Amino acid sequence: MDAIENKRVRGTGWKSVYDTLRSEILALTLQPGQLLDETTLAERFDMSRSPVREALIRLAGEELVVTLANRSTIVAPIEVATFPKYVEALDIAQRMNTRLAAALRTEADLRIIAKRQKEFEAAVKTGNHLAMSEANKRFHMAIAHAGKNPFLANFYERLLGQGQRMLHLHFEYLERTHEGYLLTDEHDLMLEAIRAKDIERADELAHAHTRQFQSNFVNFMRENYTTDVTLTPLNAAE
Repeated sequence: MDAIENKRVRGTGWKSVYDTLRSEILALTLQPGQLLDETTLAERFDMSRSPVREALIRLAGEELVVTLANRSTIVAPIEVATFPKYVEALDIAQRMNTRLAAALRTEADLRIIAKRQKEFEAAVKTGNHLAMSEANKRFHMAIAHAGKNPFLANFYERLLGQGQRMLHLHFEYLERTHEGYLLTDEHDLMLEAIRAKDIERADELAHAHTRQFQSNFVNFMRENYTTDVTLTPLNAAE
């Protein structure tokens, strides 16, 4: 049995189970495909199976866990086969939200985006990938909220959440190869374009941002898991 399963953590309800498991899944401490047994988790968290089941249901709603036909639950796999469609949707959502932010941002929005960028820079200095991915998500959601379209923002937030584990692999690749700068410079340029209300420049930077993530994730997967990863490059920004 894994050490993580042996560690007993006393919680106060489903939220403590949810928060702990979510963090461990996003940080890849709980690996894709790993079995999440309700009885073992109930023992670990020193509570009944009901709050554990509720936590798993909520994690399933975020597509972080999957219930199989035999009713067992596993950590959701990272599906390389569906990555092209995922990154295609991410590219569209990222570009649209960033374009809208450049067109519609207020001074208050700019202050929030700048604050979130400083928080991301601070997270990068810690080297904690979970803190980095959470701060990255908050930065991009500040941009989305500046775009004033809650439907596009909600869609974007869902995609960003689904991509957090892949972003961890992206961070690992950049740290190991030193090919890149952990997104901080790109974030600064995006903020500058939004501040200047330069819609086309904001769109171009958002698109390049997605392309860098796509390229580094695929390179990581080729190096570590498979030699058969094929992916059509995203089209250049119009």
